Amino acid sequence: MLSSILAALQFPDIDPIIFQIGPLAIRWYALAYIAGLMLGWKYIVRLVRRDGDGAAMSEIQVDDFLVWATFGVVLGGRLGYVLFYKPGYYLENPADIIAVWQGGMSFHGGLLGVTAAMVLFSRKYSLSLLGVTDLISMAAPIGLFFGRLANFINGELWGRTSDVAWAMAFPHGGPEPRHPSQIYESLLEGALLFLVLWYLRNKTDKAGQPGFLTGVFIGGYGLARFVVEFYREPDAHLGFLFAGATMGQLLSLPLVLLGCWLALRTSARKA
Repeated sequence: MLSSILAALQFPDIDPIIFQIGPLAIRWYALAYIAGLMLGWKYIVRLVRRDGDGAAMSEIQVDDFLVWATFGVVLGGRLGYVLFYKPGYYLENPADIIAVWQGGMSFHGGLLGVTAAMVLFSRKYSLSLLGVTDLISMAAPIGLFFGRLANFINGELWGRTSDVAWAMAFPHGGPEPRHPSQIYESLLEGALLFLVLWYLRNKTDKAGQPGFLTGVFIGGYGLARFVVEFYREPDAHLGFLFAGATMGQLLSLPLVLLGCWLALRTSARKA
């Protein structure tokens, strides 16, 4: 055991704060959200230009939705974390709910927040809801990629103990080597899912039916998260829940089912 601990990769010494001027601190965590939103916005604009008159949104509407998406991600992500993961703590410490700079964001909550934003936005501009969700789904893995890298830099959400060659000792995770599960999530939920969606939209005729890409994204994320949870350390205050599953798995399973149903339903309709 001692030899495996000594052989563990050491966590890179990366300061979570990029720079600080007085009380104002710029953190990698915040930069990851900004990068995900801005790059996702640019990517969607490119897709809309390529689609021309058949695009689900106009370029101006894409610009407007960036503000809606920002509020949906931040508010939904934070409230999701508060309600799903630490309701008791925040009930006793309500002032900490707004302390987003301390970390604590839930993808599932962010998904609900952005979904609400898309529904309201589509109604306001009389747009096809599934057409809008398909576009947003194409860009969502970009944000996931950077968000999980930020989790790694923060040294949070580490994996379970392991003796694999790339296991790493995290500053707050004890001396035992652990799976760098944040990197697993960044690659699966971010890079791989982005490539799958890109291929389906550009190299197949599957994207012609609104809702198909949304189903692939929802189901793909749920599956990736469900699998990675086997290597990620459960939240200490929650541990293992129903049948040994983690909270992340319990929240992801409905996404897998919903995504598969939506993708299969739209494919059958096209046929």
